Amino acid sequence: MRSVAIALTLGILWLQQQASLLTIRTLIAVVFVVGGLLLCVFKLHLPYVRRAAALLAAALIGIAWADWRAELALQTALPATLEGRDLLVTGVIASLPGVNVNGSSFQLDVEMLSEFQPAQTGAAQVPLPGLQQLPSRISLFWPARAGEAPLLQAGQRWRLPVHLKRPHGNQNPGGFDAELWMLEQGVRATGSVQTAQSAAIQPLQDFVPGVLYAIDRCRGWLRERIHAALPGKPYAAVVVALVIGDQREIRQVEWTIFQRSGIGHLISISGLHITMLAGFFALLMGALWRRSFFIFHARPLPLRLPVQKVMAVTAAVVAVLYVALAGFGVPAQRTMYMLLTVAVAIWTGRFNQFSSVLALALCVVLVIDPWALMWPGFWLSFVAVAVILYVARDEVAGSLDAGSSWRARLHRNWHAALRTQYGITLGLLPLTMLLFAQISLISPLANAFAIPLVSFLITPLVLLAVFLPAPFCGWLLHLAHAGIALMAELLTWLSAPDWVIWTAPQPALPLFLLATAGMLWLLGPRALPMRWMGLVCIIPVLLPVQSPVSEAAFRATVLDVGQGTAVLIQTRQHTLLYDTGPAYGPDSDAGSRVILPFLRAQGIRKLDRMLISHQDSDHSGGAVSILAQMTVDGVISSLPGQHVLRQSASPHSVCVAGQSWQWDGVTFEMLQPTAASYASDKWKPNARSCTLKISTPRLSMLLPGDAEAIQEDEMLHMLPEKLPATVLLAPHHGSGTSSTDAFLQAVHPELIVIQSGYLNRYHHPKPLVLERYQAFGINHLRTDEAGAIELDFEASLHISEYRKQHARYWYGQ
Repeated sequence: MRSVAIALTLGILWLQQQASLLTIRTLIAVVFVVGGLLLCVFKLHLPYVRRAAALLAAALIGIAWADWRAELALQTALPATLEGRDLLVTGVIASLPGVNVNGSSFQLDVEMLSEFQPAQTGAAQVPLPGLQQLPSRISLFWPARAGEAPLLQAGQRWRLPVHLKRPHGNQNPGGFDAELWMLEQGVRATGSVQTAQSAAIQPLQDFVPGVLYAIDRCRGWLRERIHAALPGKPYAAVVVALVIGDQREIRQVEWTIFQRSGIGHLISISGLHITMLAGFFALLMGALWRRSFFIFHARPLPLRLPVQKVMAVTAAVVAVLYVALAGFGVPAQRTMYMLLTVAVAIWTGRFNQFSSVLALALCVVLVIDPWALMWPGFWLSFVAVAVILYVARDEVAGSLDAGSSWRARLHRNWHAALRTQYGITLGLLPLTMLLFAQISLISPLANAFAIPLVSFLITPLVLLAVFLPAPFCGWLLHLAHAGIALMAELLTWLSAPDWVIWTAPQPALPLFLLATAGMLWLLGPRALPMRWMGLVCIIPVLLPVQSPVSEAAFRATVLDVGQGTAVLIQTRQHTLLYDTGPAYGPDSDAGSRVILPFLRAQGIRKLDRMLISHQDSDHSGGAVSILAQMTVDGVISSLPGQHVLRQSASPHSVCVAGQSWQWDGVTFEMLQPTAASYASDKWKPNARSCTLKISTPRLSMLLPGDAEAIQEDEMLHMLPEKLPATVLLAPHHGSGTSSTDAFLQAVHPELIVIQSGYLNRYHHPKPLVLERYQAFGINHLRTDEAGAIELDFEASLHISEYRKQHARYWYGQ
């Protein structure tokens, strides 16, 4: 069973790495091959041939199954012809709405989609011609800037004017794949409610009957109850996450503390909490069931049904109910499937080896959700259980000879707990470095007190509180909040030093396999010789070696941050970040969501310099997160003196034309703004964009920020000899107010890179500007089409586009 599960996993994993799905002919061929292999398994009597045929069949079944599920999921994508058009959608709110100062976000089960005609908003809707299949589910944002959005609740039916676009997310090394997440969630379009067309917005029904709608409506009621009991409390959002699994309200500053201390997995309805709660109620029911001899003397309950089966059913029911509180979130579902598999194995009497049951649970999870293995939580969950089984083998054998006194049991349990914690810490180290490129050095210590506190005290307390009447509900919630606050204070103190996070580049596959072998060796049986050599095998994945850059050369990574700018410049021994991307929301920005994960994946621990071209939020929005979580030796900007970033950055200097420095044979020169521009108040922030030129003896790159036509003309007259460059970052994202003919002639670039958001509201880059680039014979690349773009300026220019190098079948679908 175990080898079959691994083969099935490898088959599904192979399919999820492909740039395109199988053709129908290939899929039919796979089905016939599987049939032949299964015939060999049942008819041949050669054990090794049968085993090989079974493993190959399992792998091919995994490929075919994942391909078929992907085909079904992609069929309901929004047609490209409907992107950006005025549409009228009727549907039912199918998720717990998220609310912040900017508005509400929610998912909608689509029932009808039609062309929006303002004069006929009251008329019956007619499906769009040629639209064969509607997107099954869409994700919408209801902005609050045009007035307060109504109180939205799951199960409500609405008719809404919307602008939709196909699923699209930023694509960067080490970043979150939003397009894959939407595919797994069944979200086949995203968009916003057009609040300007208020006459077309119509609530149609307050509640549409449905089990999932009712669950999410109850989750909303629980969230409101918690906020009413804890008004203005800083960790009320953590309580909400522990009760209903909704983490969206937790502030970024709190997430930073939890992640730096390595306890982020506890701040939700995690697999650990589900397992703990299910186990507690199973033990409680088992104890009551055993004592039922005193109630039913004629035929006691344990004789009617064994205690083990009762405990298995209890654990399964509790797991399902708790996962329902989480809104059947995908991570929580994985734990539920694992526990249900264990329950079925116990009920049917087939629980002979836990490793075989774990392998069966692995198959169940992947059959239900073939995309599960693309997420870190999947690997961490199964590998953690496998490591515990691997480490605990000696404890199980040794427990037979242990004494029966309470001191002996206490000593044995304490030793087992320490060894388990030691095993998990070392066992997950290679995988953690592969997935996150960093580890928390204080994680064992933080988890040692956080796991018992959160799992055995705070979580049961808040679950009990929300179902009790007032004033007991408020008392218990305040008590739980005090426990969370105390824990957060201690974690803040523990995670404050820079050294608590160890960062190294994501290891290559050979290094990861070597470290995994070393981990198994180090945690192997006590009789295994030279176990310390396993540590030598692990060390290479921890070495902070960055990607090599030659002397007198540099690498520029133009990150895909949406509608904004962020470019990382690396020389042999130095790094510079030019702009920090936009702010996406009150507690979300490009710094935390894109730039920091990318820097960690590259093994970059500090920035030698951060340059913020000007104060517009699409260029400075991520700076706060970066300054809070990474060492920055110096900041250069054109920010006004009272700006909060300028006040918090130390040391800080103002960018002025004429500044220059050299790093590792690479020259950096500031071309704009002039010193006189700071003395005038007539200029917009764009006019003071820090324009930076980076040059090697052969190649160069020009970064003009949001410089507009006037600034381009100033540079043409003041320093025309400095303008020629191999690569030009498109001024102002390809706006029609920049990229004049004269400027393009003077720069004469081989390539123009455009940083812009997918179908952004500014319509950047402008078609007229793209035509101008084409007229001059200049090639251009766009981050909304290519993802992150890596440019190596060595003897010649080398270009790498992330979406091409890392192509997957769901991109653009």
